[in-house]
Formats: sequence, structure tokens, C-alpha cells
Amino acid sequence: MAAELLLKLVVGLCFWAVFWLGGAATVSTNAGGEAAAAAVVDGRSAIAVTDEDFVCTTLDWWPPDKCDYGTCSWGLATLLNMDLSNKILLNAVKAFSPLKLRLGGSLQDVLIYDTGDPRQPCTPFTKNSSAMFGFTQGCLPLHRWDELNAFFQKSGAKIIFGLNALNGRVPMSDGSLGGPWNYTNAASFIRYTVSKGYDIHGWELGNELSGSGVGARVDADQYAQDVLALKQIIDSSYQGHASKPLVIAPGGFFDAAWFTELISRTKPNQMDVMTHHIYNLGPGVDTHLIDKILDPSYLDGEAGTFSSLQGILKSAGTSTVAWVGEAGGAYNSGHHLVTDAFVFSFWYLDQLGMSSKYDTKTYCRQTLIGGNYGLLNTTTFEPNPDYYSALLWNRLMGTKVLSTTFNGTNKIRAYAHCARDSGGITLLLINLSGNNTNHIYVTSEGVQPYSTKEEGRRRFGRVPGLGKEAQLIREEYHLTPKDGSLQSQHVVLNGNVLAPDANGEIPKLEPVQVEGTQPITVAPYSIVFAHIPSFYAPACRVIVGERQSMLTCCKMK
Repeated sequence: MAAELLLKLVVGLCFWAVFWLGGAATVSTNAGGEAAAAAVVDGRSAIAVTDEDFVCTTLDWWPPDKCDYGTCSWGLATLLNMDLSNKILLNAVKAFSPLKLRLGGSLQDVLIYDTGDPRQPCTPFTKNSSAMFGFTQGCLPLHRWDELNAFFQKSGAKIIFGLNALNGRVPMSDGSLGGPWNYTNAASFIRYTVSKGYDIHGWELGNELSGSGVGARVDADQYAQDVLALKQIIDSSYQGHASKPLVIAPGGFFDAAWFTELISRTKPNQMDVMTHHIYNLGPGVDTHLIDKILDPSYLDGEAGTFSSLQGILKSAGTSTVAWVGEAGGAYNSGHHLVTDAFVFSFWYLDQLGMSSKYDTKTYCRQTLIGGNYGLLNTTTFEPNPDYYSALLWNRLMGTKVLSTTFNGTNKIRAYAHCARDSGGITLLLINLSGNNTNHIYVTSEGVQPYSTKEEGRRRFGRVPGLGKEAQLIREEYHLTPKDGSLQSQHVVLNGNVLAPDANGEIPKLEPVQVEGTQPITVAPYSIVFAHIPSFYAPACRVIVGERQSMLTCCKMK
């Protein structure tokens, strides 16, 4: 009887909570009451849905003597040589629970696997200026693959492996490489991986061979045949397994005609994921990288690629989805104190927000570690600012993407998702201006908002049966550069510099609590994640029967 009375009380309280709070939009005003800019979020339905593990990073194959513009920035931070026992590295990956890791890069198409073929000795990459990308063919020893998988299992990472797609190719008259893919070595490597019980989330064919290619190119017709061959290898190798890895391709730069032909020849369900790469800021040596990052019109330029690929997949009638398979912003290893500094979080988070609006399911950042664009420092393994930006996104932004517009300055970039694992929404605000502090309303499309703090208190101040005021509280995470320098490699969260502790543990990311009727204050050159649990967003509800719906309601409040 007592249990029944308690359940009735809970349901009754939730009914009143829905009645009083259900139609509300969370709105802020500035203290003076004058007009302020507004972020308008349409919470009625999602415009796109991402993977749960949307955030992905890459690991590359470069030897230490890989150099760009006279600087050798890779060191011992790649798949063949990095210290897998480093505590920060392990904790940095574990913090995402899980983190997708895409293993690949330029050298993957000249990498063989040491599966015991005496005709292919396992020799390391050697510098050779006449070879593609400046290195001879290299090899992955199986003992290193075993070591890597021990790390992946311990860290909980989900692995996407990029296979060598150039084996067996011959030069064609048009300058491309033709002939069928010789998959003998790759198939042997896949079978070894299966025999060891290593968990692979997806096998990706080739790196930057699409369209005009980078270093080499393969026609879409031939590439499609090779994707079908990979599909057959996976089906055969994983026969009897409960699930099979994803078939992924082509891992190259977007070319509308090439991608359209590939998808048409692999539909409806022979290829699971179509990946493309992004280096829209140009070469790492460019001295105007920061100007580009802070230019809203320049950032907007990449939207055309996302939109075009989304259109191709929709019109093809295929189950294939889009990923960004590699994105470092500035190619040739990035630029020290730009792509590994606070300023790059403006570009990176804007890319995450923009790509998700166009139904991109996963976004792989180049790199987790290595080069000048790693989320971790190449030498110390300590997180660069973008690591914390990625971790906050992973923990706060749910899979459902909401249409969001901002009616003020174009220097504010605004994105909203249903909140992850909690009620309401999470709003991301990026201030590209170094001069202006913005006080921002948050309101919802299609819902009549209240307009003053007093009215908000009258409407929300008391919920019948709760006995005292129920405050509208939101959680805010303000990111700023240490000492105000955009090129700082340390980030400040709500006034505290973030860094691992002496044991290599990733610091807690603690919010500040703000009364919901106050504006969101976005300082110059800053980034704000705001979790607004009271925001009325039907798109974010998860209803599993009436009782669960009611209990979820109360939990959210």
C-alpha cells in the first residue's frame, strides 16, 4: 500500500511539473531589459541524428623523420612507435567511454602486414625522396599489432582500420592506377585479427585515392569493385559471428561525381559508411590560419560539402551513412601554436556542430597524438585545448541535432543538441570576436516565451506539492585561453586551468550553476556549453510507457 501511495504521489507531482513547465521555453534577458541577441532553438523535432560515439580521432603511421617546412613534428607518437604504457594516453582514451580511433593516413597505402609471406619481408619505412610521400614501403609487425590491441582493449577504444588499397595496381594511360585490388595480404591480416579475437569496428579501404587523389588515384568504377571484394572478405572472415565490422570507403576528399558513382555501384547495402577528409584551411605553413579560423564566412564555406554529400546519399536510396574520416584543418601536419592551441577549438567545435547538422554520423579528428594538430602533446602526452573541447562535446551533446539560429552578430556560432543522458538541451556558443561580450537569450521556435525575470518566477516559482521554490538552474562550461592568449596550449574552464594530475588522471570538468532567468554571458574569444534541463523540447523526450514517461519527467526536473 505504501509503495502504491508513493507511486501516485510521484506521478501526481510529475503531472503538475508537466502542466506548469511543459510549455515553457528557457529565456534570458539582460539586466537592463533592453533588447539582446537570441539563440532560437526548435526543439519540436530533430533535424539530424549522430552516432552515440560521434567524436572520433585518428592515429597515423609516420616515422620520426617525417618533416614539413623544415619541422619534424611527429616524433615517437604514431602507431609504430608511441609509448602505449603512458598513463595520460590511456586515461585520455578511457575518458570518452568509448572513443573511436581511426588507424590510417597517407602511408597506409604503402603499408604491408607481416603475415608470414616470405616474398614480402617486414622492413620499416625508410626515407626516400623519390617515393610517394617520401618513404619506401613499410610494414606492421604482428607483435606490434598485438601490443596495439592490448592497449585498445584496456582503453575501451573502438577501432577503424585503414587498409592498403594500392596493392596490385598498375599505371593507366590517364595517370590513374588501375587493375583490381590485390587483397591477399589484407585478407590474411583480417583473418589473423579475427583469429586473435581482436574487436574491429570497421575496415576502411584506402586513403585519399578518390577524385583527383593525393599521390595516386583510382577510378570510382574500379574502387566500387574493390569495395565489394572487401565486403566479401569480411563476410567470409566473420562468418558465424554475431556482428560484423563496418565496410568503409573511400577515405578521400569529396568529389561529387566520383562519390556519386561509388555509391551507385555499391548500393543498397554493400558499403556501410562513406568517409571524406577535410583540410579546408590550406597548408600548415599558411601565415593566415588564425584569420581564417576567426572569419565566419570562411568557416561557412565547408557547409557546401556536407550538404552535397547528404544530398547524394539521400537521393541514392542507400543505407550508407556519412562520416568525416580525417580532419586536421591545415594539411602537412598543421601549424604549431595554431592547430594545437586554444584558437583551434573555434574551428574544431564549429566543424562538429556544422557537420552534425547535415547528418554526419561520426567525425574523426586528425590526430589523437602526432603532428601539430594532435589532441595530446606529441612529447608529454598532456592534453591540448581541443582535447577538452572534444570531451565536453562527448559528455554534453546528445545524438539528436536541433535546428538553431542566432539573430545577432555573425561572430557568434550557435549549435544545439538534445542533452546527453539528461533532460533538456545543450547549447554550444562560440564567440569569434575578441572585443564584444554577448548576453544571450535562449528561446524556442514555436513556443511563446515569457519576457521578464518576474514573470518567469511567477510561472515557475512553485510547483504544487513540492512545498518550496523550484529554481530554474542551468549548468555552464566557459572555456577561455590561459592568460588570454589565443595561441596558448592551456585552456581555462570556469576560471580553472585544466591539466592531468600527478597520476595522469584527466581532470574533472565541473560546471558553474546559473539561475535560468539570467542571460548566458559569452566573453570575447570564448566558448560556452550550456546545459539547460528545463528547456521544453519534445524531440528530446524518450517515452517508454506512461509510467516510465512520468518518472523520466520528474528525474529531468
